[in-house]
Amino acid sequence: MENSMEKLSESHSAPYEEANLGRTTISPDVLLVILQLTTLHVQGVSRMSSTPGGVNRILRRGTGEGVRVLVKDDTVSADLHVILKNDVNMREVSRNIQHDVARAISTMVGMQVGRINIHIEDIDYPENSEA
Repeated sequence: MENSMEKLSESHSAPYEEANLGRTTISPDVLLVILQLTTLHVQGVSRMSSTPGGVNRILRRGTGEGVRVLVKDDTVSADLHVILKNDVNMREVSRNIQHDVARAISTMVGMQVGRINIHIEDIDYPENSEA
């Protein structure tokens, strides 16, 4: 009897990877938040800029404050509109944004990364307190 119990438990212990457990859907809003927060945590970034596009921007999904995201064939591409702090190397900050955003997408979401375009819209200079 003990032998038959071992055979029974072996035959019903199929790995979970092989079973179809369902599907996972990620909202574009989740991607927007990941992209925004990751960008804002890069040293040298002051804030996100508004995304150009007017009324069309309001009606399109995948567009948020400073971010446009496109998902096609399980690949995420993004345009990030940023305002940088003064006295930073713009090229270095842009590369750091691209690196950190690509890593966040691949590790947090598990999707492929396409193009991460950085648009530097302005520089934040401190206000002159002597005036």
